[in-house]
Amino acid sequence: MTNSGHDDSAGSVAPQPPAPQKQSGGISRRQFLAGLGGLGIGALLGASVVGIALPDGVYAIEASGGYLLVDSKKCAGCQSCMLACTLVHSGKENLALSRMQVHKNALASFPEDISQHQCRQCPEPSCVNACPVGAMHCDPETGARLVDEDRCVGCERCVEACPFTPSRVQWNFEERHAQKCDLCKNTPYWNHEGGPKGEQACVCVCPMQAIAFTNELPQQTDQGYDVNLRNEHFARMAFPIDDDAVVPAQVYLDSVMPKPKA
Repeated sequence: MTNSGHDDSAGSVAPQPPAPQKQSGGISRRQFLAGLGGLGIGALLGASVVGIALPDGVYAIEASGGYLLVDSKKCAGCQSCMLACTLVHSGKENLALSRMQVHKNALASFPEDISQHQCRQCPEPSCVNACPVGAMHCDPETGARLVDEDRCVGCERCVEACPFTPSRVQWNFEERHAQKCDLCKNTPYWNHEGGPKGEQACVCVCPMQAIAFTNELPQQTDQGYDVNLRNEHFARMAFPIDDDAVVPAQVYLDSVMPKPKA
């Protein structure tokens, strides 16, 4: 017996709650990290979502179009390169935001008292391979290893994956994302063309000319990136130009200066 004249046993369906609306714009960093929860990054990488999280082209690691070389024996430790790096990238004079790092050891003697640490643009970049969302990637135009700051979720796996100490990938504590040397490709506060086909701020400002740029892949050792850049510019200040610091600068000057006519 029914009250409305309808047969309720004839397959009527109870009303369902409305389906949740999807928010546009993807997920935020906070949502991403919260979603990992107890699963961890490893579980994410083992899931099928990795095919979605990583953009096309991340797996093909091309050689970088350029590399920075330094001469630690020529470096005066003035940190001009660090200041220039922060200025062109962030518009601030803040050494803590520099992507080029100069370390000083007051208890060491020359030449171990000063060391420069720059990204090596590794042929097999661990930082790129470690990024779970493709924020750390190889630029298809220049080959430089870059960070997509908007895509970075702040897991810092790239910082930990760098095989060098200190890590060549830094954590930007102000903007909350990973950062690294991009060979000045993305420098919003510099009116020069940067990147492997342009200029690099650290090379331009170094008063000792202790930093150089090359398009040729260096030998993958410390000696491959720390080279002798002591030339006539250095010798004119009466400094020796050999690695052992035993050859007087005048010997080099005499060899390059034109001989007086008889």
